[in-house]
Amino acid sequence: MTECPLQDRDLTEARWALLRPLVSPTVAIAAQDPLAAPPAPFAAEAACLSPNAVEKRKREFAAGRAAAHQSMRALGKPPAPIPIGPKRAPLWPDGLVGSITHCSNCALAAVAARATHQGLGIDVEEDAPLSRDLWPAIASPDEQAWMATQPDPGLAGKVLFSAKEAAYKAQYALSQRYFGFDGLTLSFDWANTGFVACFSRAQPPFLAGQRLRGRFAIGSGVIITAVEILNNESCP
Repeated sequence: MTECPLQDRDLTEARWALLRPLVSPTVAIAAQDPLAAPPAPFAAEAACLSPNAVEKRKREFAAGRAAAHQSMRALGKPPAPIPIGPKRAPLWPDGLVGSITHCSNCALAAVAARATHQGLGIDVEEDAPLSRDLWPAIASPDEQAWMATQPDPGLAGKVLFSAKEAAYKAQYALSQRYFGFDGLTLSFDWANTGFVACFSRAQPPFLAGQRLRGRFAIGSGVIITAVEILNNESCP
């Protein structure tokens, strides 16, 4: 693997540090740089890529899998293939739950034991404002009204988008369901970098009105969000 320049290693470490306080200590995390030369994925993972995948997609995929394998090692588990399921979600080895996310210059993974976690979702986005013409596609009227009152509405919109992605990933481990952005409504405690995702309608085993709690961080050119569902956790 080609070694990253020092500034790239420092940036990757800074992004790892942004994610670390967003999840429990029992969650293992890792960061990789897709712009470097990430380790090759397992053959079973590479087989999930389209033969027509462009170089950017290959690098981001490899970096995400490399971060996941690194997280497994941190949990004391041997790295194992993480193929893609029929619904395009990662298929984690028995006993593990996790989440992988990447953008053009950052890949992150979080992995936990099913003994401690039911679901886990993380998301990374480049720190760029969300265009207003995209607001109706991802936000309810109340969410759009909240975004419009923020000092930086475009940034608030991008954080909301990322937070919904993380919440969807976390709930999928239990529901095995994908649904539209209107399936969750979000509220933020911006000063304390927290948010709550509330189910707009039932998505078994979740009932309408049940809530998932998450955290977010902004820095080093990215926005990172995370949602955990712990075992025996009540979702009021």
